[in-house]
Amino acid sequence: MRRWLLLLVLLAGCGGAQRVTYAPVDTTAVAPPFSLTLLDGTRLDSASLWKQRPVVVLFFASWCSKCATQQDTLGKVLDDYGDAVDVVGIAGQDTPGAVRSWVDKHDARYPVGIDADLATWRRYAVRTPPAVVLVAPGGKLFRGWPGGVDAETLRGALDQIVRRG
Repeated sequence: MRRWLLLLVLLAGCGGAQRVTYAPVDTTAVAPPFSLTLLDGTRLDSASLWKQRPVVVLFFASWCSKCATQQDTLGKVLDDYGDAVDVVGIAGQDTPGAVRSWVDKHDARYPVGIDADLATWRRYAVRTPPAVVLVAPGGKLFRGWPGGVDAETLRGALDQIVRRG
């Protein structure tokens, strides 16, 4: 009897990794591609980033107090989605030292670069930070939130794209 119970417990716990699929996004709006040099010196190409999964893009500045609050919201929500969603931060009107300090202070665990000439900010019509953009797999522009987004709204948008089961 003990062996059967042990076998039952083992089988019940062997569900394996959660399967993630992505819902198709019905829009013709395509996210403007960008290339960015990250704080560690590597290059990031947005098209390769969102080729397979959704990407949350945070436009921020180290001097923006509302950006710190937005980062706290992002951190809590994105921890729930694990590897199903990528994130990239794009600082504007900033210095590498200030951005590194902000990243460390606010535990931003995603790639971050600086858009020194604000070219990417302009392509996304970002005027002031923070702004959050959600790009669906394949580069479809799903949703944008000038001024930031609350946790419930971001979760709702991500749940429309990410299917876990």
